[in-house]
Amino acid sequence: MSLWFPFLPTDRLRAEPSSPSQTPPDAPLVLHARQGNALRLVALDAAAARLGLARGMTLADARARHPDLAAQEHDPAADALWLEQLGQDCIRFTPHVTLLPPDGIGLDITGTAHLFGDEAALAERVEDHCAALGLTVRSACAGTLAAARALARHAPLPVTDEAAAIRALPVGALGLDAEATRACLRAGLKSVGDLAARPAATIAARFGMGAVTGLHRLSGDEQAPSTPLQVETPLHFTRRFAEPVAHQDSIAAALAELLDRAVAALRERGHGGRAFRLELHRSDGAVHALEVAAAAPTRDPARIQRLFAERIGALADPLDPGFGYDSITLAIPAVQRLDAAQAAFADAGEGDPASALAELVEQLSTRLGPGRIRRLVAQDSHIPEQAQAALPALTHPAAPLRLPAPAPGEPPLRPLLLFDPPQPVEVIAEVPDGPPLRFRWQRKLLEVRRYEGPERIAAEWWRRRGGEAPGGGGLTRDYYRVEDQRGRRFWIFRHGLYTERADPRWFLHGLFA
Repeated sequence: MSLWFPFLPTDRLRAEPSSPSQTPPDAPLVLHARQGNALRLVALDAAAARLGLARGMTLADARARHPDLAAQEHDPAADALWLEQLGQDCIRFTPHVTLLPPDGIGLDITGTAHLFGDEAALAERVEDHCAALGLTVRSACAGTLAAARALARHAPLPVTDEAAAIRALPVGALGLDAEATRACLRAGLKSVGDLAARPAATIAARFGMGAVTGLHRLSGDEQAPSTPLQVETPLHFTRRFAEPVAHQDSIAAALAELLDRAVAALRERGHGGRAFRLELHRSDGAVHALEVAAAAPTRDPARIQRLFAERIGALADPLDPGFGYDSITLAIPAVQRLDAAQAAFADAGEGDPASALAELVEQLSTRLGPGRIRRLVAQDSHIPEQAQAALPALTHPAAPLRLPAPAPGEPPLRPLLLFDPPQPVEVIAEVPDGPPLRFRWQRKLLEVRRYEGPERIAAEWWRRRGGEAPGGGGLTRDYYRVEDQRGRRFWIFRHGLYTERADPRWFLHGLFA
């Protein structure tokens, strides 16, 4: 089976959560790259293709035809990484997966199609899975990978007669260079069947051995070389006991032995563990499972033991060994690349602060729950309440959000506390679009002694306009930092300009410490 993703680069931009693309879902999207002295289209989505745009067209020409066209710079390295991740994801259907760059994947489904019913059911399952990821895909099955690839890219689907469909393929399906393809078309050979009807010696003498090789691979007389993705076996280690054990020291010693074996295997692969699972198999058939996670990949057995100790200590009911445990198993379901690094000489006596913080996050998350310890992570939005998100620190070990630092002696630019949602206030201003002179909040009238602003924040134009609440979108905000008579500081904004609506409302968004 061959999978072809005709819009892989643009589908990747729309599917990735961390993508810089902020275009509306229905806007045509193209990717460009510099070729010579011009920016030319190298990839486009289905909407752009329906408008008549094509690869190789200059970006200026495309914008002249469609001014509302959304354009991004092409990132071939990100596409290659995305294709590799898709290939790893397809291992769920067959262990033999081959990448067909730049936009294809080959699956050897020999001996696995019956697990899903038949080839048609497997193809439908694969297409549904790709559609759930937001990908446009064409799939075809054939006796060889080369034939399946050619059918997926050039044949009308579905294919009922494989041999007839291969003969009807255009000569471009052979993968020849542009000069050889033009030579075939000038000679009146427009399909694979036209070439296959000629003697191989004549084809090789006139069009090169590449045409003969392509025909042999489509017919199955020759197999194209392929390098399947390597599937790493999951790491799990088991310690069996001659007699059931119930003593805690014996179990701890067995766990230490398993950790030594696991660390050696991780070091050999160059990985570190991000999640660990310990299963205690009792003699009566009951299984006690404990799972812990690390904030960063680790191969430190003492660190992993401390996590399991925290997990056991956080259990509401202590583990009951009953008549003892027959065996224990240590599994590492999640791993990550971990390269050896030397600590700086300055940290030799004090330890690494980043590692100490990661261990603290691990211990607190293990003791209190993975969702209880959170960190602010920057988001791709300039709206204050959407510019950061509180995410579990254990699963999002990225650098925490850093607020802009004020000048020395100046108050902070942003308050540490934001109201969600912003609280409505009644404001009296000197002029309609001027700063607030006094405002009423929580039934109290506060006089403004000092103010600074406005700081204008425009709405996200790609979102739906309108809405009374601040999150409704479409309205401009004018923020003011104000101080009342008692020295308390507030962050207030007017939601909407007078040119946008007749009666803009005011909201209190945050408090300065």
